[in-house]
Amino acid sequence: MSPVTEFTNRQHPDTVVLFDVDGTLTPARNFISKEMKDTLAQLRTKVAIGFVGGSDIAKQYEQLGSTILEDFDFCFAENGLTAYRLSEKLASQSFIEWIGDEEYNKLVNFVLRYIADMDLPKKRGTFIEFRNGMINISPIGRNCSREERNEFEKYDLARGLRKNFVEALKTEFSHLSLTYSIGGQISFDVFPTGWDKTYCLRYLKPDGFKTIHFFGDKTFKGGNDYEIYSDPSVVGHAVTCPEDTIRILGELFP
Repeated sequence: MSPVTEFTNRQHPDTVVLFDVDGTLTPARNFISKEMKDTLAQLRTKVAIGFVGGSDIAKQYEQLGSTILEDFDFCFAENGLTAYRLSEKLASQSFIEWIGDEEYNKLVNFVLRYIADMDLPKKRGTFIEFRNGMINISPIGRNCSREERNEFEKYDLARGLRKNFVEALKTEFSHLSLTYSIGGQISFDVFPTGWDKTYCLRYLKPDGFKTIHFFGDKTFKGGNDYEIYSDPSVVGHAVTCPEDTIRILGELFP
């Protein structure tokens, strides 16, 4: 028997649906549409809903709106390293405490040297973004424009720049238990092994959900949705864009 929780009055109280953000709820680094917000509000009458994104909570506010704590039952930023349940903040973890300053400095120095030697048409700013649960590395720099972002994505797809970068890091830092996850258009995440998007699943256990759905667009091996998408306790749905998400939701929960 399922526990009595705040979700008991939902049509399917033992079901939760989780969503990646970029490319799933919103276009990459863009804003949520009214159609998607309306779809999620309707879905929430049937099941519990949550998002699980790699970016920090500030970026989730930017893309999903200022009322995310009210609009979602579960808010998982940085793969769940920053977590909220029904607007209440849960315990968090720290990447810098895990790795220590000595190893962290070696990692940063290697990354900056590698980027300095990369032959790219354009380089902008913020090549390393320090987050609570990970670091995000971008060869072009996160300060690039939308047009430059699209241009880099094509350049990278043709040459495997991020893939090669990750392989170099795996070789150099093989003594550390780190996972490298390519996501979005211009960057990849580095975090302790096990701190991928499956990390958020631990917060769902107390509510006794029997079915966990996950929607994501980077579900291929090496993509930042792969681990949670392929987790045996999760029903995974691969999408290509927010419109795809809305379509599949309409089929699953008519």
